[in-house]
Amino acid sequence: MKVLKNLLKNANLIRTEKDFPIQGMEYLDIIPLVMNSKVYNEITNIFVNEIMDKNVDYIISPESRGFLFGCPVAERLNIGFIPVRKKGKLPPTTIQSTFQYSKEYGKDELVLPKLLNEEKYKGKNFYILDDIYATGNTVQSLKKEIERMGGNVVGISVVINIKELNNDNVFSILDVNEK
Repeated sequence: MKVLKNLLKNANLIRTEKDFPIQGMEYLDIIPLVMNSKVYNEITNIFVNEIMDKNVDYIISPESRGFLFGCPVAERLNIGFIPVRKKGKLPPTTIQSTFQYSKEYGKDELVLPKLLNEEKYKGKNFYILDDIYATGNTVQSLKKEIERMGGNVVGISVVINIKELNNDNVFSILDVNEK
């Protein structure tokens, strides 16, 4: 893995695993970044500083590693956090919308939960926060679904952007290439 940009004091905590989850893929394991309290706090602070002036109603993150970063950022900004779950993880009465998309190694289906007190997505400002941006299909599908329901996506941030797989303009803490 070649690091192209690094806003962290220590990026050496990322582990890689070849041929996972399928043959030919290289898995970037970001879990060590949350195991180290100083690095985890640094990441949270970087995201908070990036988002704080953007008039955000909710941080929204896809399952599951996005939750690790979205929750503490939302808490520090004193705004709501919306976990986007995989199909089958929420009871039907709590689901607002279901959408499918393709990933690097297959298809997936996510569901947006209903907001509280019959509140709607329409007119609300959302900031998408995730762990890794590869082809961008997960985040871009989530963005399209929020916008389809009348919500506004005011920004996207990720911990790691794999630049060789996309040309998208998202805020990232680390930009890497696999080679």
